[in-house]
Amino acid sequence: MKNKVQLFEEKKIRSLWDADKEEWFFSIVDVCGALSEQTTQRGASNYWAKLKERLKEEGSQLLTICQQLKMQAADGKSYSTDAFDTKGILRAIQSIPSPKAEPFKMWLAQVGSDRLDEIADPEKAFIRAESYYRAKGYTDGWIKQRLQGIDIRKKLTNEWEERGVSKEQEYAILTNEMTKAWSGLSVKQYKQFKNIKKESLRDNMTDLELTLNQLAEVTTTAFSKQAKPKTFEGNVKVARRGGGIVKKTRLDIEKELGSKIVSPLNASDKKALEIRIKNKKGRK
Repeated sequence: MKNKVQLFEEKKIRSLWDADKEEWFFSIVDVCGALSEQTTQRGASNYWAKLKERLKEEGSQLLTICQQLKMQAADGKSYSTDAFDTKGILRAIQSIPSPKAEPFKMWLAQVGSDRLDEIADPEKAFIRAESYYRAKGYTDGWIKQRLQGIDIRKKLTNEWEERGVSKEQEYAILTNEMTKAWSGLSVKQYKQFKNIKKESLRDNMTDLELTLNQLAEVTTTAFSKQAKPKTFEGNVKVARRGGGIVKKTRLDIEKELGSKIVSPLNASDKKALEIRIKNKKGRK
């Protein structure tokens, strides 16, 4: 995910761009501060805390889509903070009595417009993503592999959408089934193996892991287009099948390499992600 500070009427709104989901996520604390004209971060946090209590009492479903994402605070450190995607933020501001609500909606529309420009011209989106990963210190070879993966992932999610998948939880379940089938680990187990939590799993994969994950996604897309599953359970079976085929490839490669492909390496050592694997005799 890409951290960015957006400005609304000179108020800082922290945001994250999720390249895989192609969606902005915004700090609800910052939004509350801007719309309720709080002068301090503490005031904004207290406002959101009280609003959360009221939403819970009213039985609002809004909090079920709230996510905890790491965003940079004033002290330069990153902390977990409540965040919503654009749709969630629009729902949240309906609960905030403020004359700034409508101007804020227009501001959100402009932020979205920038993304629509990139959708119309995908090259812009890739340039943005490439700059982000390069600034983070990833190698050129890894970046090339990762950007290719974003395009492949988009084609898969488009296919799932065609097959009736619409809920975020359903996308997560299908991804988990496919990942477990090819790697032998669920997404949660894979993250634990790499010692990461909220971070993107793909952003912490080696280039070889990315390649196999992409192969699983391409294969699952092809199988889905052929099978045209009409139920969610049908989609699950196809995802397992797509990942299962790639598991065979992984095992064949591991046998020849004499080492495991699923790696504990993570983005704390970005250069190591463009991996050089030792052969059976220990030579690189």
